[in-house]
Amino acid sequence: MTRPTLYIAITNHGFGHAVRAASVAGAIQRLNPEILLVLVTTAPHWLLYSYIHGDFIQRVRGLDVGVIQVDSLTMDREATLAKLREIQDSQHRIIAGEVDFIRTNGVGLVLADVPPLAAPIAKMAGVPCWMMSNFGWDYIYRDWGGEFNRIADWMRDCYSQCDRLFRLPFHETMSAFSQITDVGLTGGTTRYTPETIRQIFHLVQPRDRTILLSFGGLGLQTIPYPKLQDFPDWQFITFDANAPDWDNIVKVTDNQYRPVDFMPLCGRVVSKPGYSTFSEALCVGTPIATITRTGFAESQLLMEGLQQYAFHQIIDSDAFFQGTWEFLRQPLIPPKSSTPLPTNGTETIAQNVVDYLG
Repeated sequence: MTRPTLYIAITNHGFGHAVRAASVAGAIQRLNPEILLVLVTTAPHWLLYSYIHGDFIQRVRGLDVGVIQVDSLTMDREATLAKLREIQDSQHRIIAGEVDFIRTNGVGLVLADVPPLAAPIAKMAGVPCWMMSNFGWDYIYRDWGGEFNRIADWMRDCYSQCDRLFRLPFHETMSAFSQITDVGLTGGTTRYTPETIRQIFHLVQPRDRTILLSFGGLGLQTIPYPKLQDFPDWQFITFDANAPDWDNIVKVTDNQYRPVDFMPLCGRVVSKPGYSTFSEALCVGTPIATITRTGFAESQLLMEGLQQYAFHQIIDSDAFFQGTWEFLRQPLIPPKSSTPLPTNGTETIAQNVVDYLG
């Protein structure tokens, strides 16, 4: 008897989409280890492995581009448009190759976060396509106008071929999708007790003076580390291998550890607007201090959600890059809503997939 096979197509943009898709994949594997997971992405294998404990297949393919960026805040629209045109011009070849793979390997379901081509690929292969996201890429590109409108129209047509959408919190309307199921927050859960992490990384400061600096897979080229010298009795945790070797900076370079593993020990996460960081921090109850970001339509959705549901701070970019970082000593702003978001999105999506694949 052949194993039920799931094809998971992940958008190629930073680490956030890979994190939430891999979190769902890991939950699927825990519910039914017989399901064969095929992750279709160019994300680093170690990142996927840090969320999926068992075996899986990685098919290194880029079905979309997201936004080409120098770092987590600096976008290159011209390069992005060129790559989008290339993908659109090659779509028939890309679709044919993936359809052949799906049929050859007996794939029973496509789950996508959220490459537009995944839907026509699944349709041509004769299998359902389910998607999970809080936005479609048509939403991002249409906000840029001009030549991106044509790209957005093409992507909207692709999304309209999707059979079901699991719509995550902090979402746009996603009106291209005909069947929408709203779910809770997604992301990984901590693998270690706070005391274990504290001992391994020699974290001696109390939680309110322990700060996680998290800027996603693209990082931030200009983190103003000299500001941290004004906080000698604090601890700053970073995944940036190029950070200075100072006593108050803890550098995490072992890929088995993830930002979510440190969040319960931190008084706040200092981050860019990013769904996965916000979602995981909300799930474990860690406040978020975020930099403002312009030119990326999802950011406004995230900022509104942050103010509604999290203890938070919104930091002007000038205050972050040129200021004194006194915001760390300022009180957090409480959420507007007293009702928290549900945190079971990962499990809900995973259970639906397992029920379908049997």
